Amino acid sequence: MKQAILYIGHGSRLKKAQQEAAAFLEGCRGDMSASIQEISFLELAPPDIETGFKACAEKGATHIAAVPLLLLTAAHAKKDIPAEIARVSSQYPSVSVTYGKPIGVDQEVVKAVLTRIEETGVPYEHARIVLIGRGSSDPDVLRDVTEIAARLKAMAPVDEVIPCFMTACKPHYRDVFSQLKESGGKTTFIVPYLLFTGMLMKEIERETEKLKETNPDVVLSEYLGFHPHVKNAFLNRVKEAVMNHDRSFDFKGAADAAASH
Repeated sequence: MKQAILYIGHGSRLKKAQQEAAAFLEGCRGDMSASIQEISFLELAPPDIETGFKACAEKGATHIAAVPLLLLTAAHAKKDIPAEIARVSSQYPSVSVTYGKPIGVDQEVVKAVLTRIEETGVPYEHARIVLIGRGSSDPDVLRDVTEIAARLKAMAPVDEVIPCFMTACKPHYRDVFSQLKESGGKTTFIVPYLLFTGMLMKEIERETEKLKETNPDVVLSEYLGFHPHVKNAFLNRVKEAVMNHDRSFDFKGAADAAASH
């Protein structure tokens, strides 16, 4: 068997975000022993998934582990990426494919959140943390961000961790902000649970500045980004898809992948 890994990023219109993702995925190559490793993107940036998959196959891959670089499981992971893999893999019926999971709930990403808070240099004992996810109509997103918040509360000596979202899920982060207009003597950390910068991060920055006008004890951390702990979590997902110990990562088509995730 000749193993290949196909890394699949989301893609971004912002040059900085695109460069960060590409550099991160390039860095992951050195941590995996597969002889064939290709990088691709779902949209907005080259190379696309088809180009990456074909590159793996044409280099002699007999097994391709396709792994999405996504923080949470939602439509891209369940529908868009599997549909594209199914389309291109049908051209190579002799190549077996496994499909990895998004990063999801992993203790490493919880450590990354805590590190972002520590990097502010502001003491966080007995503080409040507001963890802002992008949000989705997919219930897995609400479940996973809530679980990450619970794990953070168990890990850090803080009084409260509030999960909230920018769209589709409740509570909406602006509703949470409306309840934080006065300090009450408690430091509040705003942590954007986002993989890369962009319009969503800029929106959080604007709304946090407005909140600071009445609550000076609000501290905005860096977005999660491609922190070393995030890399560890992502590599965990890559290794799962490569090893496929219980065959739970077998890919037989878009419908099967959607059902399994």
